[in-house]
Amino acid sequence: MPTINGEPIMRPQSIELFEKVYLGAIVIGLINTALSWSQVNAMLNDPRAQAAGLGTGTLVFGVFVGVLIPLLLWYFVARRASNVAKWIYVVLTALGLFGFLSSLANPLVPKGLVTLLGALAVLLQVYGAWLLFRPDAVAWLESKGVDGPGDPKTFD
Repeated sequence: MPTINGEPIMRPQSIELFEKVYLGAIVIGLINTALSWSQVNAMLNDPRAQAAGLGTGTLVFGVFVGVLIPLLLWYFVARRASNVAKWIYVVLTALGLFGFLSSLANPLVPKGLVTLLGALAVLLQVYGAWLLFRPDAVAWLESKGVDGPGDPKTFD
């Protein structure tokens, strides 16, 4: 977290809300993974998937990377005020939205609760991206978290 003279700088409301929304989307994604684990694992146990070198290890690795990257983005956007991470998040969110919408037409993709939770996670990510373009978040990110709303130097 950015500091001035060792004191943490207050983050703007949009960034704090982004953090909650995005972490909520990550948790929903983990719940969705748990709910669809056996179905996805069964697809990976298909001889064609195994012939391609896919299996449970691939699934575990995918989940690990699928959690690691969002947590890194969360950290760099919400705690380190990185504009680069913001744009990576925005691009990945747009790709995720496109992927989710495309998956709705795929008959092999699990439907029901998994789809509903996926939609909720995507909506939270889109809302989180929108929050990063609010004026208080833009000012905070552009200043790397040093200037802007909540800056302790304001009261000096």
